[in-house]
Amino acid sequence: MKVLCFGSANLDHVYKVDHFTVPGETQGCLEYNIKCGGKGVNQAIAMSLAGNDTYFAGIIGSDGGLLKDALVDKGVCIDYMKISNRPTGHAIIEVDQSGQNHILLYGGTNKEIDFEYIDEVLSHFSKGDIVVLQNEINNVPYIIERCYEKEMKIFFNAAPYDKTVQNYPIEKVTWLVVNETEGAALSNEEDYEKILQTLKQKYPHTHILFTMGKEGSRVLTDKEDVKVEALKVNAIDTTGAGDTYIGYFVRGIVEEMSLLETAQMATKASAIAVTRFGAVDSIPRYEEVFD
Repeated sequence: MKVLCFGSANLDHVYKVDHFTVPGETQGCLEYNIKCGGKGVNQAIAMSLAGNDTYFAGIIGSDGGLLKDALVDKGVCIDYMKISNRPTGHAIIEVDQSGQNHILLYGGTNKEIDFEYIDEVLSHFSKGDIVVLQNEINNVPYIIERCYEKEMKIFFNAAPYDKTVQNYPIEKVTWLVVNETEGAALSNEEDYEKILQTLKQKYPHTHILFTMGKEGSRVLTDKEDVKVEALKVNAIDTTGAGDTYIGYFVRGIVEEMSLLETAQMATKASAIAVTRFGAVDSIPRYEEVFD
């Protein structure tokens, strides 16, 4: 069983500043770093480090060498990744002294995913293979439709959420992955129990994977309702925790583990991730989760 992550790749330009820059002001930054980002890259690396046979499909520019190197270094196959002459998607991130951030996002090559490219990538995958999608690239509904026709197992992480998700063919998705914010937006509910029940009513043939931060996670299918408490750790950076969870959850599905064992493994992996700084840099290897 092959696992395809069809998603976004971003270069995160992170500027540490004394305070958020106000209109008309010019201020020097205290520190500057370029980091690998994009939920697609994060989840592909998480799936690979979890031990899955992982492929990444997405588009980067000639300036995206850092992303390419990170994927290869973490064992992700990039045979189906495409290089464009446009700039790679990127984020301009101001981080102030309290740790708060301002983010300006440029879609770049993440918005160049056309039907021809999608069809070419999917020609290499077949029934029973897994595809993992997020909402940072264009033409996600088309990818869902084509994967459904091929009888692939589809994970759709409805992040970052916007109103267009309401019109996606989620009823054809195998697993809908949402956190509290995305679940509330899709269901028009605030109570966790109502969010779950509403989503299951709207999408009766779709399994729901609901991550709730410190409250843990919940897995709801036609036959099972599993809840796993979050592990108590000294969290220093939650960036990438959700992506880590998804990567390890997919491993459990590939290995046909029980949903309880799968959620427990994903919970432990994401608990390790929040004790480290960064997104890609915080994702643990499979051996660390089971040491």
